[in-house]
Amino acid sequence: MLKVMIVDDEPWVLEGLRTMVDWEKSGFEVCAEALSAGDALRLIQEHKPDLLLTDINLPVMSGLELIAAVKEVMDQPPRFVILSGYDDFGYARTALRQKVDGYLLKPVDEEEIGGLLLKIRGIIQNEIASREEERKKQNLLVNNLISRFFQGEWNEELENMANSLMGLQPDTELQCMLAAAISGLINPDEGAAEGFPGELGYVFQDPAGRAGLLVRSAGMSPEILETAAVQVQKAQSERLGVPVAVMISGRRAGIRSLQELYAQTLEVWGSKYRCEKGGIFYYNDLGAAGQVLELAEGHFNRVLEKVKAGESGQIQSCVREAFAAITGKPLKIDAAQAEVAHLEMTLCRNIAEMQGDPDRIMSVMRTEYGNLGGLGDYYRLSLYVDRLCLLAAAYLAELRADNEGNTIYNVIQYVDLEFRSKLQLQDIARQFHMNSAYLGQLFRKETGRSFSDYLNEKRIEAAKGLLKRTQLKISDIALQVGFSNTDYFIDKFKGRVGSSPSVYKNAHRNKQP
Repeated sequence: MLKVMIVDDEPWVLEGLRTMVDWEKSGFEVCAEALSAGDALRLIQEHKPDLLLTDINLPVMSGLELIAAVKEVMDQPPRFVILSGYDDFGYARTALRQKVDGYLLKPVDEEEIGGLLLKIRGIIQNEIASREEERKKQNLLVNNLISRFFQGEWNEELENMANSLMGLQPDTELQCMLAAAISGLINPDEGAAEGFPGELGYVFQDPAGRAGLLVRSAGMSPEILETAAVQVQKAQSERLGVPVAVMISGRRAGIRSLQELYAQTLEVWGSKYRCEKGGIFYYNDLGAAGQVLELAEGHFNRVLEKVKAGESGQIQSCVREAFAAITGKPLKIDAAQAEVAHLEMTLCRNIAEMQGDPDRIMSVMRTEYGNLGGLGDYYRLSLYVDRLCLLAAAYLAELRADNEGNTIYNVIQYVDLEFRSKLQLQDIARQFHMNSAYLGQLFRKETGRSFSDYLNEKRIEAAKGLLKRTQLKISDIALQVGFSNTDYFIDKFKGRVGSSPSVYKNAHRNKQP
């Protein structure tokens, strides 16, 4: 039912409008009445009506001035209908300029106001539906953005999106809250955010389908956060019918801290999942309690090494070993999912660090397997890890090849520009953050020559030009093109050209007119 508020300085008019009009039939209910614009302005902000029905001729502040004031103080003002006892087109024109939705003369005709209300109801309902659709779209974008930050993805475009959609700045203080069922197979998409106070921040779902809240924690007392966590735990426990644990990270400043905050909640989950009664657990309490994080046991360390090394043939056997260790304990499926989520996050971070797009593989995983939280047995979870790691290994190998190609291209360009300087392969490798032996192999593969041969060839070609066009001494030419030793220059020149620099110089001098 939509809400309407009536404003008129005559009590009998208010009484007549309240009783004469079939508000319920038109889809409205009267939420408040006011005899003056001042009272009306206060009540409007309190009740937030969908429609304001106001007389023009009010004491102190007119109905039109009231409309202007409401538009000033409310982000989403109501729709407006003007009442007037004056058949005055001047008033009507002014009212239309205020973008009111109707202009009714007193005494109000019941049929006329009924038709107008039905028309306005349709307009308001369309606006509400449109706002709801926009809210859903924005929530989806925000959830996707948070997930990408959790996975370690970062660039200027994402930062601008965060500033626009979430209003996050480099110094915004944040805290992460994550809720997880202790046991049971849960549909992660059905009412997952129930109980989460969205006014405190942004609700999200992590890769395992657990609901969470990214809190703007600046100025927030621990008591407020504790109250919110209790609310979340109660609502989620009632919804799921099983005990629920709520994990709360420490506080960090800036949007780039999202990955660390999420990792902290996973660490808390890894250490607390056996608490069958559920509870509220803080990351900051872990160190004080001297607890060992079970999430850090590293069941997938060898798998990760094989993925990074591009040893795809050994990935599946390492995955089987990891799951043999997990099921031998046995860990609960929820804890295993937490470790897989940690592995997933690490792989996505590695991809992002190599200028790749983590969503390239994650979109494939979502299409083929759905949500990680829906994989309720070890067999399907192991298939998920197999596929994830094979995709990641292939993509990382592709990125390495691309990066190597870009790097060697930049090295060659650098040598072409700086060959006259004192160049050493070790110095260039250090400058481009590469192993010198590996750079030498890449250089030969790309150019067909060793680094020293390529460098000497560039210097000798430059020397041939100077020998033909200038009267410089052989020793001076050797220094100009990068040879510090004249004898070494002459030896290399002979080997490349077939004659000494002096013979080459005289031969080309004789050809000149």
